[in-house]
Amino acid sequence: MKKFLGLAALLAAVSTSAMAVDYSDDIHKNDYKWFQFNVMKSKGNKIPFGNQDDTYLEMEFGGRSGIVDLYGYWDLFDLSNSGSSDRHDGDNFFLKFNPRFSLDGMTKKDLAIGPVQEWYVATQIEAGDGGLWTNFIGIGTDVQVPWFGKMGLNVYARHIQEDYGSEREGDWDGFRVSTNWFKPFYFFENGTFVAYQGYVDYDFGMDDDFADGRSSHSLQWFNGIYWHSDRYAVGYGLKVYDDFTGISDGEDFGGYENQETSGVGHYFAVTYKF
Repeated sequence: MKKFLGLAALLAAVSTSAMAVDYSDDIHKNDYKWFQFNVMKSKGNKIPFGNQDDTYLEMEFGGRSGIVDLYGYWDLFDLSNSGSSDRHDGDNFFLKFNPRFSLDGMTKKDLAIGPVQEWYVATQIEAGDGGLWTNFIGIGTDVQVPWFGKMGLNVYARHIQEDYGSEREGDWDGFRVSTNWFKPFYFFENGTFVAYQGYVDYDFGMDDDFADGRSSHSLQWFNGIYWHSDRYAVGYGLKVYDDFTGISDGEDFGGYENQETSGVGHYFAVTYKF
Protein backbone atom coordinates (compact mmCIF):
# COMPACT_ATOMS: atom_id res chain seq x y z
CA MET A 1 0.00 0.00 0.00
CA LYS A 2 1.86 2.96 -1.13
CA LYS A 3 1.80 5.23 -3.83
CA PHE A 4 3.24 7.37 -6.33
CA LEU A 5 6.41 5.42 -7.01
CA GLY A 6 7.58 5.34 -10.62
CA LEU A 7 6.08 7.49 -13.35
CA ALA A 8 7.11 7.24 -16.97
CA ALA A 9 9.28 9.88 -18.59
CA LEU A 10 6.27 10.90 -20.65
CA LEU A 11 4.38 11.80 -17.50
CA ALA A 12 7.33 13.91 -16.42
CA ALA A 13 6.96 15.98 -19.56
CA VAL A 14 3.22 16.32 -19.12
CA SER A 15 3.24 17.07 -15.40
CA THR A 16 5.81 19.87 -15.69
CA SER A 17 3.94 21.64 -18.47
CA ALA A 18 2.82 25.15 -17.59
CA MET A 19 -0.11 25.03 -20.03
CA ALA A 20 -3.67 24.12 -19.10
CA VAL A 21 -5.33 21.45 -21.20
CA ASP A 22 -7.29 22.91 -24.13
CA TYR A 23 -10.69 21.28 -24.86
CA SER A 24 -12.00 23.99 -27.21
CA ASP A 25 -11.93 21.78 -30.33
CA ASP A 26 -10.71 18.16 -30.20
CA ILE A 27 -10.94 16.80 -26.64
CA HIS A 28 -8.59 13.92 -27.56
CA LYS A 29 -5.70 16.00 -28.88
CA ASN A 30 -4.00 15.90 -25.46
CA ASP A 31 -4.30 12.10 -25.04
CA TYR A 32 -1.33 10.07 -23.82
CA LYS A 33 -0.73 6.83 -21.92
CA TRP A 34 2.04 5.02 -20.08
CA PHE A 35 2.51 1.58 -18.53
CA GLN A 36 5.32 -0.01 -16.52
CA PHE A 37 6.31 -2.84 -14.20
CA ASN A 38 8.16 -2.17 -10.93
CA VAL A 39 9.95 -4.73 -8.79
CA MET A 40 9.71 -3.32 -5.28
CA LYS A 41 11.61 -4.08 -2.08
CA SER A 42 10.07 -2.68 1.11
CA LYS A 43 12.03 -2.55 4.38
CA GLY A 44 10.88 -1.47 7.82
CA ASN A 45 7.54 -0.10 6.69
CA LYS A 46 4.89 0.81 9.25
CA ILE A 47 2.08 -1.28 7.79
CA PRO A 48 -0.35 -2.88 10.29
CA PHE A 49 -0.09 -6.49 11.42
CA GLY A 50 3.69 -6.60 10.97
CA ASN A 51 3.69 -6.31 7.18
CA GLN A 52 6.98 -4.41 7.04
CA ASP A 53 9.31 -6.30 4.68
CA ASP A 54 8.46 -7.77 1.28
CA THR A 55 9.56 -8.07 -2.35
CA TYR A 56 6.64 -7.61 -4.70
CA LEU A 57 5.66 -6.85 -8.29
CA GLU A 58 3.76 -3.71 -9.19
CA MET A 59 1.96 -2.96 -12.45
CA GLU A 60 1.58 0.82 -12.74
CA PHE A 61 -0.28 2.78 -15.41
CA GLY A 62 -1.81 6.11 -16.28
CA GLY A 63 -2.65 8.64 -18.95
CA ARG A 64 -5.41 10.79 -20.35
CA SER A 65 -8.22 10.11 -22.83
CA GLY A 66 -10.53 13.00 -23.52
CA ILE A 67 -12.01 14.18 -20.22
CA VAL A 68 -10.60 11.20 -18.26
CA ASP A 69 -7.34 11.56 -16.34
CA LEU A 70 -6.22 8.19 -14.95
CA TYR A 71 -3.66 6.80 -12.53
CA GLY A 72 -3.52 3.35 -10.97
CA TYR A 73 -1.43 0.41 -9.82
CA TRP A 74 -1.79 -3.22 -8.82
CA ASP A 75 0.59 -4.85 -6.32
CA LEU A 76 1.25 -8.62 -6.24
CA PHE A 77 2.84 -9.39 -2.87
CA ASP A 78 5.44 -12.01 -1.92
CA LEU A 79 6.76 -12.26 -5.48
CA SER A 80 9.31 -14.99 -4.69
CA ASN A 81 6.94 -16.98 -2.41
CA SER A 82 9.51 -16.65 0.35
CA GLY A 83 9.02 -17.51 4.00
CA SER A 84 11.13 -14.45 4.86
CA SER A 85 8.42 -12.14 3.50
CA ASP A 86 6.01 -10.63 6.01
CA ARG A 87 3.34 -11.11 3.33
CA HIS A 88 3.96 -14.86 2.99
CA ASP A 89 0.67 -16.80 3.21
CA GLY A 90 -1.15 -13.48 3.71
CA ASP A 91 -2.96 -11.05 1.41
CA ASN A 92 -2.02 -11.49 -2.24
CA PHE A 93 -2.68 -8.10 -3.78
CA PHE A 94 -3.64 -4.45 -3.38
CA LEU A 95 -5.22 -2.21 -6.03
CA LYS A 96 -5.43 1.56 -6.29
CA PHE A 97 -7.51 2.99 -9.15
CA ASN A 98 -7.77 6.78 -9.49
CA PRO A 99 -9.84 8.15 -12.43
CA ARG A 100 -10.62 11.87 -12.51
CA PHE A 101 -13.14 13.47 -14.88
CA SER A 102 -12.34 16.95 -16.16
CA LEU A 103 -14.97 19.62 -15.51
CA ASP A 104 -13.14 21.81 -18.04
CA GLY A 105 -13.55 19.06 -20.60
CA MET A 106 -17.21 18.41 -19.80
CA THR A 107 -18.08 22.09 -20.13
CA LYS A 108 -15.49 22.82 -22.86
CA LYS A 109 -14.57 25.93 -20.89
CA ASP A 110 -11.31 27.06 -19.35
CA LEU A 111 -12.10 27.06 -15.62
CA ALA A 112 -8.57 27.96 -14.55
CA ILE A 113 -8.26 30.34 -11.59
CA GLY A 114 -4.79 31.67 -10.87
CA PRO A 115 -2.44 28.72 -10.28
CA VAL A 116 -5.34 26.22 -10.49
CA GLN A 117 -5.15 24.94 -14.08
CA GLU A 118 -7.98 22.42 -14.24
CA TRP A 119 -10.87 21.05 -12.15
CA TYR A 120 -12.07 17.45 -11.87
CA VAL A 121 -14.68 15.19 -10.36
CA ALA A 122 -12.16 13.00 -8.54
CA THR A 123 -12.77 9.35 -7.68
CA GLN A 124 -10.62 6.60 -6.22
CA ILE A 125 -10.85 2.92 -5.23
CA GLU A 126 -8.50 1.12 -2.84
CA ALA A 127 -9.06 -2.62 -2.54
CA GLY A 128 -7.28 -5.69 -1.20
CA ASP A 129 -8.12 -9.38 -1.38
CA GLY A 130 -8.60 -9.82 2.38
CA GLY A 131 -11.84 -7.86 2.76
CA LEU A 132 -10.66 -4.29 2.13
CA TRP A 133 -12.50 -1.91 -0.24
CA THR A 134 -12.73 1.88 0.20
CA ASN A 135 -14.31 4.27 -2.29
CA PHE A 136 -13.49 7.98 -2.51
CA ILE A 137 -15.29 10.80 -4.31
CA GLY A 138 -14.66 14.53 -4.29
CA ILE A 139 -13.16 17.46 -6.17
CA GLY A 140 -9.73 17.48 -7.80
CA THR A 141 -7.43 20.09 -9.31
CA ASP A 142 -4.11 20.52 -11.07
CA VAL A 143 -2.16 23.35 -9.44
CA GLN A 144 1.01 25.12 -10.59
CA VAL A 145 3.46 25.32 -7.69
CA PRO A 146 6.84 27.13 -7.76
CA TRP A 147 9.72 24.77 -8.60
CA PHE A 148 7.51 21.64 -8.54
CA GLY A 149 5.45 22.62 -11.58
CA LYS A 150 2.06 20.91 -11.88
CA MET A 151 0.85 19.04 -8.80
CA GLY A 152 -2.39 17.12 -8.38
CA LEU A 153 -4.54 18.10 -5.40
CA ASN A 154 -7.71 16.20 -4.47
CA VAL A 155 -10.17 16.33 -1.57
CA TYR A 156 -12.40 13.27 -1.07
CA ALA A 157 -15.13 11.88 1.13
CA ARG A 158 -14.46 8.24 2.17
CA HIS A 159 -17.03 5.44 1.82
CA ILE A 160 -16.28 2.08 3.43
CA GLN A 161 -17.51 -0.76 1.23
CA GLU A 162 -15.56 -3.59 2.90
CA ASP A 163 -13.59 -3.45 6.16
CA TYR A 164 -12.91 -7.03 7.21
CA GLY A 165 -16.51 -7.34 8.43
CA SER A 166 -16.45 -4.33 10.78
CA GLU A 167 -19.53 -2.26 11.61
CA ARG A 168 -18.17 0.58 9.43
CA GLU A 169 -19.07 -1.28 6.24
CA GLY A 170 -21.59 0.69 4.18
CA ASP A 171 -20.87 3.98 5.99
CA TRP A 172 -19.30 7.28 4.97
CA ASP A 173 -16.31 7.72 7.27
CA GLY A 174 -14.07 10.77 7.15
CA PHE A 175 -12.20 12.55 4.39
CA ARG A 176 -8.92 12.44 2.48
CA VAL A 177 -6.65 15.18 1.15
CA SER A 178 -4.07 13.96 -1.36
CA THR A 179 -1.40 15.54 -3.50
CA ASN A 180 1.32 14.20 -5.80
CA TRP A 181 4.28 15.52 -7.76
CA PHE A 182 6.94 14.53 -10.28
CA LYS A 183 9.85 16.94 -10.59
CA PRO A 184 12.86 16.20 -12.82
CA PHE A 185 15.67 18.30 -11.35
CA TYR A 186 18.93 17.01 -12.83
CA PHE A 187 19.50 16.10 -16.50
CA PHE A 188 22.40 14.15 -18.00
CA GLU A 189 23.86 14.69 -21.47
CA ASN A 190 22.50 11.32 -22.65
CA GLY A 191 18.91 12.44 -21.97
CA THR A 192 18.40 10.57 -18.71
CA PHE A 193 17.39 12.50 -15.61
CA VAL A 194 16.89 12.36 -11.85
CA ALA A 195 13.47 13.21 -10.42
CA TYR A 196 12.01 13.95 -7.00
CA GLN A 197 8.61 12.28 -6.98
CA GLY A 198 6.13 11.56 -4.28
CA TYR A 199 2.72 11.96 -2.76
CA VAL A 200 0.84 12.70 0.46
CA ASP A 201 -2.39 11.00 1.54
CA TYR A 202 -3.90 12.42 4.74
CA ASP A 203 -7.14 10.93 6.08
CA PHE A 204 -9.01 12.73 8.87
CA GLY A 205 -12.38 12.84 10.60
CA MET A 206 -12.61 9.05 10.77
CA ASP A 207 -14.66 7.23 13.40
CA ASP A 208 -12.29 6.05 16.16
CA ASP A 209 -15.02 5.03 18.65
CA PHE A 210 -16.21 1.79 17.06
CA ALA A 211 -13.14 -0.24 18.11
CA ASP A 212 -10.20 0.07 20.52
CA GLY A 213 -6.94 0.86 18.80
CA ARG A 214 -8.49 2.96 16.02
CA SER A 215 -7.31 6.48 15.14
CA SER A 216 -9.25 9.38 13.65
CA HIS A 217 -6.46 10.14 11.16
CA SER A 218 -3.85 8.51 8.92
CA LEU A 219 -0.81 9.90 7.12
CA GLN A 220 1.46 8.50 4.44
CA TRP A 221 4.07 10.78 2.83
CA PHE A 222 6.32 9.29 0.16
CA ASN A 223 9.56 10.97 -0.95
CA GLY A 224 11.34 9.29 -3.86
CA ILE A 225 14.57 10.01 -5.75
CA TYR A 226 14.61 8.14 -9.08
CA TRP A 227 16.90 7.97 -12.10
CA HIS A 228 14.95 7.68 -15.37
CA SER A 229 15.80 6.66 -18.91
CA ASP A 230 13.35 6.06 -21.75
CA ARG A 231 13.02 2.38 -20.82
CA TYR A 232 14.23 1.98 -17.22
CA ALA A 233 14.12 3.64 -13.80
CA VAL A 234 15.88 2.90 -10.53
CA GLY A 235 15.06 4.60 -7.26
CA TYR A 236 14.77 4.84 -3.51
CA GLY A 237 11.85 6.15 -1.48
CA LEU A 238 11.56 7.25 2.14
CA LYS A 239 8.01 7.00 3.44
CA VAL A 240 6.73 8.76 6.56
CA TYR A 241 3.77 7.20 8.42
CA ASP A 242 1.49 8.40 11.19
CA ASP A 243 -1.25 6.03 12.43
CA PHE A 244 -1.26 4.43 8.99
CA THR A 245 -4.67 3.07 7.84
CA GLY A 246 -6.27 4.63 10.92
CA ILE A 247 -4.76 2.18 13.41
CA SER A 248 -3.13 3.84 16.43
CA ASP A 249 0.59 3.33 16.78
CA GLY A 250 1.57 1.22 19.77
CA GLU A 251 -1.97 0.01 20.43
CA ASP A 252 -3.38 -3.52 20.30
CA PHE A 253 -5.80 -4.08 17.42
CA GLY A 254 -7.30 -7.04 15.58
CA GLY A 255 -5.62 -9.58 17.81
CA TYR A 256 -2.18 -8.10 17.07
CA GLU A 257 -0.28 -6.50 19.96
CA ASN A 258 1.60 -3.21 19.81
CA GLN A 259 0.80 -2.19 16.24
CA GLU A 260 3.66 -0.30 14.56
CA THR A 261 1.98 2.28 12.29
CA SER A 262 4.07 5.47 12.77
CA GLY A 263 7.66 6.27 11.79
CA VAL A 264 9.61 5.83 8.55
CA GLY A 265 10.04 3.01 6.05
CA HIS A 266 12.06 2.40 2.90
CA TYR A 267 11.38 1.36 -0.69
CA PHE A 268 13.82 0.27 -3.40
CA ALA A 269 12.56 -0.03 -6.97
CA VAL A 270 13.67 -1.22 -10.42
CA THR A 271 11.33 -0.31 -13.29
CA TYR A 272 10.80 -1.42 -16.88
CA LYS A 273 8.67 0.91 -19.03
CA PHE A 274 6.50 -0.12 -21.97
